[in-house]
Amino acid sequence: MDAQQSKPTDSAHDEPGHLYNGRRASLRLHIVIIGCGLGGLSAAYCLAQAGHKVTILESASAIADVGAGIQASPNVSRLLIRWGLRERLEELGVKPQNLSIRRWENDEVVGWTPFGDTIDKAYGAPYYHIHRADFHRMMYTATEPHCNIRVNCRVVSVDPSEPSATLASGEVVHADLLIGADGVKSLTREYVVGGPDKPKPTGDAAYRVLIPTEKLLQDDDLRPLVERTESIIWMGPKGHIVGYNIRGKKEYNLVMVHPDEGSEGAAESWNFVNADKMKQWYKGWNITIEKLMGLIPSPLEWKLIDRDPLPSWIHEDGKLVLLGDSCHPMLPYRAQGSAMAIEDAAVLGNLFSNCSHRSQITPLIHAYQSLRYDRATATQVSSSLNRFIFHHPDGPIQEQRDSEMREAMEDARRVARGEESTLALAGNANQWADKKKSDMQFGYDADAEAEKWWLENGESLMALVPPTEAAV
Repeated sequence: MDAQQSKPTDSAHDEPGHLYNGRRASLRLHIVIIGCGLGGLSAAYCLAQAGHKVTILESASAIADVGAGIQASPNVSRLLIRWGLRERLEELGVKPQNLSIRRWENDEVVGWTPFGDTIDKAYGAPYYHIHRADFHRMMYTATEPHCNIRVNCRVVSVDPSEPSATLASGEVVHADLLIGADGVKSLTREYVVGGPDKPKPTGDAAYRVLIPTEKLLQDDDLRPLVERTESIIWMGPKGHIVGYNIRGKKEYNLVMVHPDEGSEGAAESWNFVNADKMKQWYKGWNITIEKLMGLIPSPLEWKLIDRDPLPSWIHEDGKLVLLGDSCHPMLPYRAQGSAMAIEDAAVLGNLFSNCSHRSQITPLIHAYQSLRYDRATATQVSSSLNRFIFHHPDGPIQEQRDSEMREAMEDARRVARGEESTLALAGNANQWADKKKSDMQFGYDADAEAEKWWLENGESLMALVPPTEAAV
């Protein structure tokens, strides 16, 4: 694809947007987004809907994304549906009917939480499993008509005060606002924090695999993995496995977390590795896992790296702000990494649909941070907690964990039968059974939070605009 292929005309600014009740910024900014992942594309879509000219700078020579499953929980799907993508989600996604949490050694179910219609009714939006490449392609198709997506444009430096981005070619791209959506290896983060940060190895690595479900359907022990449409977590000493269907139940996605004992992959990148080491590590796990291992010729492996929360996502000059993994990278134990980036994008777009003067740029990105920082940080903590919960060695702590999960499972099944809940599940080892946590995670509406902020604070921002300088 040519680097200049997508060039919406200026007249697009005058077309009514379908978001924000048709509200569009009276001052059209040029916003440059560095990075074309799910967060960058989502931000571009929302900011274009808000009335701004948007350019995405992507270092890759073509738009593509690695193949793996990701989870679109209701806090994300409600946004995507609002963006007009319900039909595509139904085509591409698989709705898990429940979460099943199991023991590593004997496949015993110790935890169970209903999803499916229960999630729909509780939060007004579905829970989907979807192939990451399909998700990325869906967002690219939705976004590309509304902004300029430039590939083969590697950013080598930024000037946050200008603001501008310098490409490897020497070209300087000027903007009114820079958004760093360049992922865990973010260049823009270095400008915000004042230099390279220090990633912290978690001691874990993860294998990722996709298996054609036609192979599972040929085996009596594996067939239920396809037919029951469950999301499954197998917990074991020092590791766990997550499995679920994607692509219309044509593929089975596996994420296998294990101790990082000199993994072959370079830090924070996927690499194909020999399957023998993987099979040896999971030797002794139940027959279902043993048979799944036999269907894997060569897995991808990734070292899991953590980072402390940043003190700020905003450069001191107020014209560079971070989004998604560039500022709050998520470990995969809670399946909320992409969700947080898409929520970030929605809040930015909504807030900037109100922009009427350049003096509002810095206050609006500080509003974005104030709305997003605590939630993203709490989600990081919740994700890390699952690592601790899932990986207990067999013994008294593991037995207590399993007992808590069984109690929650029995309570959930009572409720499913139409009976009343008899337990207070706050702090349960099955975090999905904790209704307060689920309400906070899945009930969140990024647009509603941004609208509430503007209702409470917009008048003070409008006071920044001199009467004779509106939309300047």
